[in-house]
Amino acid sequence: MKTFCLIACFAAFALFSARAQAPTAKDDEQEQLLALVKQVQEQQAQIVSNQKKIDGKLADLAETIRTARIFSSRSR
Repeated sequence: MKTFCLIACFAAFALFSARAQAPTAKDDEQEQLLALVKQVQEQQAQIVSNQKKIDGKLADLAETIRTARIFSSRSR
């Protein structure tokens, strides 16, 4: 995740520096690029949040299975 974010930031920086050198650069294109970068960052934050929820649910499930095995072995 961090690698992708760094790559996206580097690409944005490269585009901005290339656009800054060109006298025909348009502000609309830069604003669109900034909007896209922000959207990607928001999506990455959502992915991280979802992954944390998944990890939590898996931990709960593993604990439930462990408890069930303990009770199952005691009932024999």
